[in-house]
Amino acid sequence: MSLLASLSQVLPAETIITDADIMASYLHDEAEWAPYGQALAIVRPRETAEVVAAVRWAIEHSVAVVARGAGTGLSGGANALEGCLVISFDAMNQILDVDPVERTARVQPGVVNNDLRARVAEDGLWYPPDPASAPWSTIGGNVATNAGGLCCVKYGVTSEYVLNLEVVTGTGKLVRVGKTTAKNAAGYDLRGLIIGAEGTLGIVTEITVRLLPLPQDSRAIVGYFDSLVDAGQAVANVTAAGIIPSALELVDSYCLKAVDEWKNMGLSAEAEVLLLAATDVPGAAGQAEAEGIVAAFESAGATFAAISEDAEEADAFFAARRLAYPALERLGPVLTEDLCVARSKVPEVLGKIQEIGRKHDTVLAQIAHAGDGNLHPLLVTPIGDDAARERAQAAFEEIITVALEAGGTVSGEHGIGLLKKPGLSRELSDDVLDMHRAIKSALDPHGIMNPGKVFSLEA
Repeated sequence: MSLLASLSQVLPAETIITDADIMASYLHDEAEWAPYGQALAIVRPRETAEVVAAVRWAIEHSVAVVARGAGTGLSGGANALEGCLVISFDAMNQILDVDPVERTARVQPGVVNNDLRARVAEDGLWYPPDPASAPWSTIGGNVATNAGGLCCVKYGVTSEYVLNLEVVTGTGKLVRVGKTTAKNAAGYDLRGLIIGAEGTLGIVTEITVRLLPLPQDSRAIVGYFDSLVDAGQAVANVTAAGIIPSALELVDSYCLKAVDEWKNMGLSAEAEVLLLAATDVPGAAGQAEAEGIVAAFESAGATFAAISEDAEEADAFFAARRLAYPALERLGPVLTEDLCVARSKVPEVLGKIQEIGRKHDTVLAQIAHAGDGNLHPLLVTPIGDDAARERAQAAFEEIITVALEAGGTVSGEHGIGLLKKPGLSRELSDDVLDMHRAIKSALDPHGIMNPGKVFSLEA
């Protein structure tokens, strides 16, 4: 019996996709130049039992399994392997329960981030993690990479909001890890181990998250700067002043122009770099915090800094920040970095990144969750220009070196996937990598869970 015939015996026919044209859209994420293979089939389960059945079938037939959310990833973590089974969660997209008293929500992994936010807002609640891809990315994908976002400078990343996970393990068992209680010191933090593992240790089929009260007040602050280094110094100054804004984003003029040419938003800024900050502290304290951010911007040499009086304009700038990546993609292939450094290092590192772009004759646009030192240099290349691609890839590796030399990390929120594997092997010691391999071997003894991603199984 063929593999596909045996698969159809354990799963409903309507959950299995084998048409090559349809499968093509499920084979890779948005990581430029990350390799991918041809999957045996795509499975679109509708319930947890079908995921369990698929994993047990994969164990029996020694077939690799790659879990996939919305495909918005930027590291190749969801890329198909040759002959693998891709399990796509776009049909498991239900918000199962919202508890306004305990301030929790229970969701399937295919729920889109912004859809969850909209639903819990009906109860005056808020789910803080908000990657720039929040209108499209899913909670399951956010869990896989421990995604952050615009608000994480104050509110933290995905792992700080996940209470409980339902997981299909590499042995085909269905387990729950974590608790929904306010505190939990019972045993190892297996919940935390699964978050950010990119599907290499198990497949998440249900997620319980904690929620916060919906912020009721917000002020936006805009700063214009003539250089990346000055903008970076402003970030360091905000930190030194003891201010924790609810957002502090960097976007350069190249990105703004690309967004405006695409969406005709009427954006204009007489500056090379913008910093977009927000504070959600209510009342006079919030006004004082906003004024403190303006002062921090001005002390770094801002050519203009002010609390926005126009909410529509402020919203447009933040929308442009979210749209920067897809706007640049329209111009050609974009290789995306995701390094994170101490905020005091931001000016120095931004300057070095700019030099690397010049050295390799590569167009290098800059966006960043600047408030927590999470920088996203975007290396833009012309379509079909192999020489430009090679220069961009060389710049990509050199930028990683700068991050590591500054004591930073190769990934703040996008995950390691395929693109950052060499960088991770440089960041972690051999002994720590051996710990990773031991955990992988224990939880995925058959070696079927997204093999070949994050780190090499052999030293």
